[in-house]
Amino acid sequence: MGELILVFLFSFFLTIIFSPLVFKLIKKIKARQTILHHVKEHESKQGTPTMGGIMFIFPIIFTSMLFFKQDYMYAIMAVVVLLAYGILGFLDDFIKIHYKQNLGLRAYQKIIGQLGISLIIAIFVYNNLGGAINIPFSSYQINIGLWIIPLIVLTYVATVNSVNLIDGMDGLCASTSISYFIAFGALIVLGINGLSGAGYFEQYNLLIVCVSTIGALFAFLFFNVFPAKIFMGDTGSLAIGGAVASVAILSNNILYLPLFGFVYVVTAVSDIIQVAYYKKTKKRVFKMAPLHHHFQMSGFHENKIVFAYFVISFILNSIFFALSILS
Repeated sequence: MGELILVFLFSFFLTIIFSPLVFKLIKKIKARQTILHHVKEHESKQGTPTMGGIMFIFPIIFTSMLFFKQDYMYAIMAVVVLLAYGILGFLDDFIKIHYKQNLGLRAYQKIIGQLGISLIIAIFVYNNLGGAINIPFSSYQINIGLWIIPLIVLTYVATVNSVNLIDGMDGLCASTSISYFIAFGALIVLGINGLSGAGYFEQYNLLIVCVSTIGALFAFLFFNVFPAKIFMGDTGSLAIGGAVASVAILSNNILYLPLFGFVYVVTAVSDIIQVAYYKKTKKRVFKMAPLHHHFQMSGFHENKIVFAYFVISFILNSIFFALSILS
């Protein structure tokens, strides 16, 4: 426990120390957010520095690798995936900045990049972990064999884009992701009790990734809560999405992801419903999608929405974790 506290503090303060360098870099390359003209509630955010994900990506990677124990292949894959999706997000952000508009990589380019990264990790998981996955709230596993590969690819693509969608308000993505990693870290602790040898260390190192991410995101919130001094951009949200999926997949708890990541699911589903319903009827279900923007346009302040999302996420995750203990 003492080491995990040290991991948290190291990642937290490293992110704080690293932040001036990031602000200097962003100022140099003039990385500022372009706001969509029809989002009137966000007009005041025009020109806010973006690509702030750089601020926590490297502290997470450095801290994690500094504290890894023996047998850390799975954890290394988790931080590699975090970096890979971060680079993809960086390219998207850079194009937006260079052309001073809100559209970066084309949709097909993003999907190709996401599919490529997810397919590599899916093959790795199948070759090293097989097709077994844990059943939530039980001690049972099922083995789905080769079907694990398309399931992992789908999970990465869906998760990364859902986390990207929830990054629409100051502090929303970071705070809800903190709740997620706390829950998954606790789940990993619960799962390693009966392990020993390589299996124990592989899972313990994934726990280090969770704690390191929590520490870095807490530090990032110093700059990202309303009114945000910097946005994480796609650089940060895609990286977090990759980490969110990785800790679930590499700990064999892929089916827990939509539970602990319930707010991600709601965000993505609300956007899908809005788009599908509008294409069919030319009418809208929500005032604006994703759902958090509907609440904002209904008169709720960003701070209240972000706080409500975090509290709901934390309570639900606590309930799901309690059910895991009871099982």
